Amino acid sequence: MSTSKNKMSVLQLTILTAVNMMGSGIIMLPTKLAEVGTISILSWIVTAVGSMALAYAFAKCGMFSRRSGGMGGYAEYAFGKSGNFMANYTYGISLLIANVAIAISAVGYGAELMDATMTPLGICIATIVVLWICTIANFGGARITGQISSITVWGVIIPVVGISIIGWWWFNPEQYINSWNPHNFPFFEAVGSSIAMTLWAFLGMESACANSEAVENPEKNVPIAVLGGTLGAAVIYIVSTNVIAGIVPNMDLANSTAPFGLAFSQMFTPGVGKIIMALMIMSCCGSLLGWQFTIAQVFKASSDSGYFPKIFSAVSKADAPVKGMLVIVVIQSALSLMTISPSLNKQFNVLVNLAVVTNIIPYILSMAAMIILQKVAKVEPHKARTSNIIAFIGAIYSFYALYSSGEDAVMWGALATFLGWTLYGFVSPRFEMKQNQDLMTK
Repeated sequence: MSTSKNKMSVLQLTILTAVNMMGSGIIMLPTKLAEVGTISILSWIVTAVGSMALAYAFAKCGMFSRRSGGMGGYAEYAFGKSGNFMANYTYGISLLIANVAIAISAVGYGAELMDATMTPLGICIATIVVLWICTIANFGGARITGQISSITVWGVIIPVVGISIIGWWWFNPEQYINSWNPHNFPFFEAVGSSIAMTLWAFLGMESACANSEAVENPEKNVPIAVLGGTLGAAVIYIVSTNVIAGIVPNMDLANSTAPFGLAFSQMFTPGVGKIIMALMIMSCCGSLLGWQFTIAQVFKASSDSGYFPKIFSAVSKADAPVKGMLVIVVIQSALSLMTISPSLNKQFNVLVNLAVVTNIIPYILSMAAMIILQKVAKVEPHKARTSNIIAFIGAIYSFYALYSSGEDAVMWGALATFLGWTLYGFVSPRFEMKQNQDLMTK
């Protein structure tokens, strides 16, 4: 019996893909980009092209891979079990860090909403409280998490799409031009310094092909939807952040912890700005709720495969990995304490750069696996060649994003990655013993 009536159209999947990426990644971006200037629009263009290359390659990986585990499964084609472990490990570390940055975003908007001046320690404590609340809210299981997230995502969609459409009535071209490169950075430094921040907004694109079974003709429509969704998100990101730069003076924007609220305050009234801040906080908490559940599932999948400790596999009656969630939030609480900075913006910046660096590692492993993955799937050579070229472009962009993330982020990201190889040594007997025993008997 055909189930095509229950399938999504390519347009529906495209919209779903764009909405999934528009979580909380954008809400602090106008502030961070203002620290560079409106020249950062060039960074958006570079990142949009790189992200579409990565998204297309991930869609193809999802179509042809016969291994479970997402990016870990893709990496295993080229790098074996150790590649699978490293992809899952670095992706898990990235989500740990990224979720702390999302919580800090919520705290920043909350402080502006309440007109509160917070000390670094106060910001840290508030961040930890937000993390714990959003973790405990997940104890009810995936259904409740999904229902909440489907509502809260509108808290970011309404302001971001809204300002992209109506913000032009308040746009000042002269102000925008004067904010082009206010600090007189060299051209390539100015473009490169915003790359990590713009890529931050696209993190999660690798999960866009998870709905391949829910769409008609997935081999054709999933890549179209992923590319269309990524391009759609890119347009909204570029337009919204650049419209704000023409509404709010550069220095005010660079010092704000609630840039969208500030923009709407100037467009309308402070009361409207407060409403936007409340919507953004709602969206942040909803996004954090979903990502805290996602990271617990990532750790659970790795635990089920034997890579991570068994505590992450334990589930409650509601089928929620509660014990794993508690371990994760304790680690995040420690991370919040370790990254205390003089200002909220600086702490956010440190966490975003580190999250981007660690997230790029599984990207690179997945792109490198494209050739052998397609050979195993017996993809026609002319079709495989196109995908391999696009994956190579995605890999080049990934290395550029690594370079642009800064020395400190790369150093800490490298240390975290090297630690992963050591940790794999402890679990490797489960996967490598048979191969080594076969070598001993030869």
